[in-house]
Amino acid sequence: MYYIRILIISFSFIFGLNLFSQSNFETLGETGFALNHKVSDSYKINFSARSRYYLYQDESFDFENRQLDIVHFSTLNLDYNHSLSLGVQYRFRESFDGGNNELRLTQQFNYTKKNQALRFGHRIRFEQRIFDQLTVLRSRYRFALDFPLNGEKLDIGESYLVVSMEALLSKNVKIKPELDHRTTAQIGWLINEESKIQFGLEYRFEALNIKTEEKLFILTSFILKV
Repeated sequence: MYYIRILIISFSFIFGLNLFSQSNFETLGETGFALNHKVSDSYKINFSARSRYYLYQDESFDFENRQLDIVHFSTLNLDYNHSLSLGVQYRFRESFDGGNNELRLTQQFNYTKKNQALRFGHRIRFEQRIFDQLTVLRSRYRFALDFPLNGEKLDIGESYLVVSMEALLSKNVKIKPELDHRTTAQIGWLINEESKIQFGLEYRFEALNIKTEEKLFILTSFILKV
């Protein structure tokens, strides 16, 4: 698709890297399906499933399933701009590539503001990532922008752009603190009032303060209101 080609070119230009020549570089795909339900004007719930798979690793192209995530979030709107959320996630990985399964608990604060067609948001998350042998505490801050690509209002059949940058800090008494950074750009289409689809790219720098690993994610998702 035209928009996806633009995103790929943009990412290549921004990072200026010969990506596939790096031994510490991987490309993964992630496909997700989400259900959103508005319980009341101030309370909503979300359920989602995401599948992640390798496309390029160890300097060769290959498809290999990596994990499956099942996620739930409950969100309370404090007012028009502020909300609090609690989330729980289980990651199935051991049966796919031998990695550790994970139970994740999340507390989130979100602030959004709209200026004509442009909406921006600040998100703070605190996560407890519970593995068999240890628990990792992770703090996250994300700044995001989204806006319609046709005019000031998103109508059915039209597209929109979502871009974000996120910083992450992981800590545990048994391991050295780890810093990560993520940059994401996605194109979405509003299919109808209940559903939309998104495609995009995410570039991750992991363990920046230890030994940096770089990962490119190809993202696809379908979001349905019920």
